Amino acid sequence: MLTERVPFTDLAAMTRDVRATVEQAWANLLDSSGFVGGEEVERFERNWASYCGVPYAVSVGNGTDALQLALMALHIGAGDEVIVPANTFVATAEAVILAGATPVFADVSPATLLLTAAGIEAAVTARTAAVIVVHLYGQLPDMDALTASADRAGIVLIEDAAQAHGAQWRGRPAGSIGRAGCFSFYPAKNLGAFGDGGAVVTADAELADRIASLRDHGRGLDSHYEHRFVGTNSRLDAMQAVVLNAKLPRLDAWTRARRSIAARYRAALGGGPCRLVAEEPGSGGAYHLAVIRTPDRDRVQRELAAAGVETRIHYPIPCHRQAPYQRFLRNRLPVVEESAGEILSLPIFPHMNDHLVTRVCDAITVALGAREPSLQ
Repeated sequence: MLTERVPFTDLAAMTRDVRATVEQAWANLLDSSGFVGGEEVERFERNWASYCGVPYAVSVGNGTDALQLALMALHIGAGDEVIVPANTFVATAEAVILAGATPVFADVSPATLLLTAAGIEAAVTARTAAVIVVHLYGQLPDMDALTASADRAGIVLIEDAAQAHGAQWRGRPAGSIGRAGCFSFYPAKNLGAFGDGGAVVTADAELADRIASLRDHGRGLDSHYEHRFVGTNSRLDAMQAVVLNAKLPRLDAWTRARRSIAARYRAALGGGPCRLVAEEPGSGGAYHLAVIRTPDRDRVQRELAAAGVETRIHYPIPCHRQAPYQRFLRNRLPVVEESAGEILSLPIFPHMNDHLVTRVCDAITVALGAREPSLQ
């Protein structure tokens, strides 16, 4: 008998939810030929700023550019250090280097695997200009403690919210707490385009204007021909803005579905030898990923695959162990080192039904030898 497959994600289901809206808006766009910038992009920027609870959103080409341009607009570059958690996608550190600064890797909480105030304080030097707080897996760390720590050190706090669309900290939207919040709209994100895209959100009008200029070859905002800065070409195209405008009204419902699935995982696995990474009290997670830790990760992953359950690892090789970044390692990072061999990302997507969640939980408990699968 064939084993029912549980996919890691299902982007096609999300696309079906918005397909008719997107097709109509694309048809209108084809008639207008306004493919770069224009009304759809401006509408998305207004909508996304409002959703994030800030006055300004500047759309860019992708999430990495969002981080790099935020750093550049803050005049952070050569001679400066930027603290980043070692447990993150490599783009966080990559953007620091592309801006001309030096990444300094910090360890993370053993419970949440996110940056802590102690991690900042251990990494601060006289050259530290900023810290990038990563809301990995769609969860926010203790932003009160991190903000206080950054303030004491006199450094800028930037949020890498690439996985945290719809997440909150004590009711405040992800991206609205630091000086700038940086998002990716890669297709697999909770709010994903049909290609690459990104944005920076901020309450700082001057910062928003500089980023808007830098993304467009350093042009003055009131002149097409005057270039005031050395910038780059990182503009969100209108066809992606159409998709994002169509999906944004559904984001809250999709986030509620993700939280419900995560709660079921947490309840089913909470007392066992592997469990979901903890959520910081005060964090309203968006659950871009549902991550467990298990010491026998590779075997568990193989057995889940044999049972038809797709999983991923985010991320098996920490940033500071990647060849181009090893030279930036200064201190021991025991939590990141240990957890890299234990983390496993389970299937989670808004259209995942209860039966599929049960299939995953049963497959895990069988792999761990805890009990026989339930008959569902």
